[in-house]
Amino acid sequence: MNETTLKSIVPILFVSDVTASAAYFRDTLGFAIDFLHGSPPFYGSVSRGAARLHLRFVHQPNFAELAAREISLILATVEVSDVHGLFKEFRARGAELPQPPTRQDWGGTDFHVRDPDGNVISFVSFE
Repeated sequence: MNETTLKSIVPILFVSDVTASAAYFRDTLGFAIDFLHGSPPFYGSVSRGAARLHLRFVHQPNFAELAAREISLILATVEVSDVHGLFKEFRARGAELPQPPTRQDWGGTDFHVRDPDGNVISFVSFE
């Protein structure tokens, strides 16, 4: 029996303004805008390298209140080759960085970015 290979995963972030969110990922985090769908856009995609995130419009981001109460409610994790270099880049671009690069007991070093809707994304390296 041939086993199906899983190729990738695409987290979907809930945002209050797809166009503004895509612009944030482009201008602050260096992502490309792959597409914006609808008029006005209610769905979109951003990517950087092999990492891709989808953005979906909601009237109020579902996790905003919970994310404000939780220390690290991470909605997506992106593995990167140079966590320290990327942290410096994001800091220079003015990203909100609630956690600096931190060596974790589970073996990775990660930092967190909070987008304008309160979504927290972890960027991690396993060195």
